[in-house]
Amino acid sequence: MPLTNTTIKQIKPKEKDFWLSDQKGLRLLVKPNGSKYWRLKYRFAGKQKTLALGVYPDVSLKSARTKTEEARALLSNHQDPSSVKRNRKHLIISTNECTFSDIAEQWFRNEDSNWSAAHSKKQRWIIDRNLIPYLGNYPISDITPPILLAALRKIEDRGVLETARRSKQVAGQIFRFAVASGIIERDPTPNLKGALQTPQSKHYACITEPRQLGKLLFAIETYEGTRTVQNALKLLPLLFVRPGELRHMEWEEIDWQQKVWNIPGSKMKMKQPHAVPLPKQGIAILKDQQLITGHLNLIFPSDRSRTRPMSENAINAALRRMGFTKDEMTAHGFRATARTILDEILEFEPHLIEHQLAHEVKDPLGRAYNRTKHLPQRKNMMQNWADYLEVLATKASNRTSVNEQIS
Repeated sequence: MPLTNTTIKQIKPKEKDFWLSDQKGLRLLVKPNGSKYWRLKYRFAGKQKTLALGVYPDVSLKSARTKTEEARALLSNHQDPSSVKRNRKHLIISTNECTFSDIAEQWFRNEDSNWSAAHSKKQRWIIDRNLIPYLGNYPISDITPPILLAALRKIEDRGVLETARRSKQVAGQIFRFAVASGIIERDPTPNLKGALQTPQSKHYACITEPRQLGKLLFAIETYEGTRTVQNALKLLPLLFVRPGELRHMEWEEIDWQQKVWNIPGSKMKMKQPHAVPLPKQGIAILKDQQLITGHLNLIFPSDRSRTRPMSENAINAALRRMGFTKDEMTAHGFRATARTILDEILEFEPHLIEHQLAHEVKDPLGRAYNRTKHLPQRKNMMQNWADYLEVLATKASNRTSVNEQIS
C-alpha cells in the first residue's frame, strides 16, 4: 500500500533499521535515531541497485515520487540513474572550480592548431589583454550578461570600440566551448546584442581611379629601395593577394609549368588552399627575384633574417617613401583596387573576382567551390588585369617624360 504524509509523520523508530515501501521501487529507510532516507530499488544490466533520493522531510513524499519517475525515465532510455547522478555531481563540482581563465586556455589550445600564426597572436592578445584582466578569476558559471557587459564597457572606456566588439566575439566562442563541454548551460553574449557602442567601419585606403593608379605603378617601377621590396611591390598589384600571403610566399609553392602559385590552406585566412594564376608579368618578376633569393625557401625574406618573411610594414613603408599617404593607399588596398576596376571597368564576372580574392563562393546547392574552380577563366582574367596595369604604367611614364621635357 502506498505511503501517505500522515503515515510517514506517525512512524516511530525501532532498535534496528527498517523499511517502508511506497510504489515503483521507492522505499523509506527509517533509522533508530528517527532519521528517514528515501531510496529507490531498481535493476540495471541484470544487477540489483539502490539510488539515494534524499532525506525526509527535506525531500517530501511528492518530491521523492517525482525523482522516482525521473530515474525510471532514465532506465527506459537504457541509462543507469546512479551513474547519471554521479556525473551530474562531478559536473557541478567541475563547474564551480572552472574559472573563465581556465576555460579560455582550454579553448585556445583546442583551436590554436587551426589558426595562422598571425591570427593566433591576435586571439592571444584579446584574451590576455582584454578578457582575463576583467573576467579571468570568475567561475565561468557565475558570469552573467551584466558581468560580461561591465567587462566590455571597461574596454570601451579605453576608446577602442572595435577591440571591445572583437573581445565580445572571442568571449562568445569561449562560452560556447564551455557549453559544448557540458560546463555551463548557456552563452551570455547573445543577451548583449545592441549593448555595445558601434565602431566606425574602416576601409583600407585604395586608389581606384585609373590615372592615379598608373602614377602609383610607375612610382613602383622607379622605386629606389631594395630590389626584394620593389619586386614585392610589383607583384602585389598583379596578384592582389593579402599582404601576409605574399610575405610568406615560398618557392616550392610555384608551379612554373602550370603558371600557378598554390597557397596551402594553413596560410590562408579561410584555411582553404588557394590557386593564384600567374600572368606573364608575374612570372617575369619572380624570375628576377629568383636571382636574389632562389636558394632560400622564402621568396621575400627579411633583410635581418633569411628564414623570416619581410616585415608586415615593409610594403606600407615603401608606399609612404614614394609619397602615398596611409589615407591614399595601403598594401591591403590593392585588393579593393582590383575588385573595383575588374568589375566596373574591365567588366569581369563578380564571382570570378570573388574566387580570385579567396572569398568563399558557394554553388546553388550551398557548397563551397574548390580552389581550382573556374581556373581557366581566372587565368584569362589575371592576364587581362596584368596587361591593363602595364598599359596604365606606360601611360604614366609617357606623361612624366612629357612633363619633364616641358619643364
